Amino acid sequence: MEEPTGKLIRFPQESSRDVLTQILYDGACQMLATAIKGEIQSYLAAREHLVDAAGHQLVVRNGHLPERTIQTPLGDVPVKQPRVRDRRPAGERETFQPSILPPYLRKTKSIEELLPWLYLKGVSTGDFSEALAALLGAEAPGLSASTITRMKAGWEDEYKDWQGRSLVDKRYVYVWADGIYFNIRLEDPGNTRQCILVLMGATAEGKKELVAVTDGYRESEQSWHELLLDVRSRGLTIDPELATGDGALGFWKALAKVFPKTRAQRCWVHKTANVLNKMPKGVQAKAKSMLHDIWMAATKAEAVKALDLFGQTFRAKYDGAVSCLEADRETLLAFYDFPAEHWIHLRTTNPIESTFSSVRLRTNKTKGCGSRIACLTMVFKLALSAQQRWRTLNGAKLLAEVIEGVKFEDGVKKLAA
Repeated sequence: MEEPTGKLIRFPQESSRDVLTQILYDGACQMLATAIKGEIQSYLAAREHLVDAAGHQLVVRNGHLPERTIQTPLGDVPVKQPRVRDRRPAGERETFQPSILPPYLRKTKSIEELLPWLYLKGVSTGDFSEALAALLGAEAPGLSASTITRMKAGWEDEYKDWQGRSLVDKRYVYVWADGIYFNIRLEDPGNTRQCILVLMGATAEGKKELVAVTDGYRESEQSWHELLLDVRSRGLTIDPELATGDGALGFWKALAKVFPKTRAQRCWVHKTANVLNKMPKGVQAKAKSMLHDIWMAATKAEAVKALDLFGQTFRAKYDGAVSCLEADRETLLAFYDFPAEHWIHLRTTNPIESTFSSVRLRTNKTKGCGSRIACLTMVFKLALSAQQRWRTLNGAKLLAEVIEGVKFEDGVKKLAA
């Protein structure tokens, strides 16, 4: 890029851009040129003391490297990097490289992040050039279907490294577990639905993190047992205080074996759906309202009273629904023994469910991921993307008291006797 001269550099496809975008583009070009100019001036100034016997400087400016372009969200920005000539002996020479312009850079980080986002959100590899041209206002050389294929291979390596990372320095106070099913093509033609086991945790600071993502045979005890043993073997040795999950018996049996001190909390969203499925549509609205009264009660005693009322109201006609609810009476109300600020997070596995609704959308659009590892990789990348938006726990400071073993009753810290 030439040094700033005050002359505007015209934006590609200028006619399709508004005036403000053009101004931003021109400003970006000028700022980049100014930054590179300042960096080379500092570089040369720091070496001006290097002279030969005749007093001539050994490190001097020497024109520019061939022009190249950098793909940015504003369009292709032309760059001419200054060249430096170093006349010192071969063993003493240095190569000047602007810190803001790494060698071989062809696209900015925001563009690099845009590519997996587009793919994972449902844009097929064949449509990338057209989609990027619409977004960037220019053709997108180097961002073809083959680029995405190479990136997918890199994502698979990234997933494998992440899945084997150390958890020695981690402590999760709460965990959420769920099994997510996808209609994809697997290597095993007899199995058309892949179950992805997902474990999420809340750190001592209240930050929600993805802990593990792996595939399993349905939601069997063996599959969950292998997942939990794996995270323990990698350093997660302290039992979480509470685990929230749906009614899959496989998880709860495995949890009792690997983290026996962890208490269980049944997910109210799953339980509500299970109960309502055993009732005719005509009474579901009333039943749902009464279920809502249970988990929204201010105290455990009030919740028990509301639960008993549900049984008295519907047992005669819908004993199956009532039995389904009462079978998990204790684990449905476990959250009352923890800070009230945390209840909204502990009652459901919604953080997992909401995240993977977008994953299902992607697999539906692509008619399946094509392989086991491709589906795992897609789930992993989308979950990491969603993790940046996960809410920190309300009342995060109270987690320290939970870790210390302070007792809570109806969400309030119990006073010492």
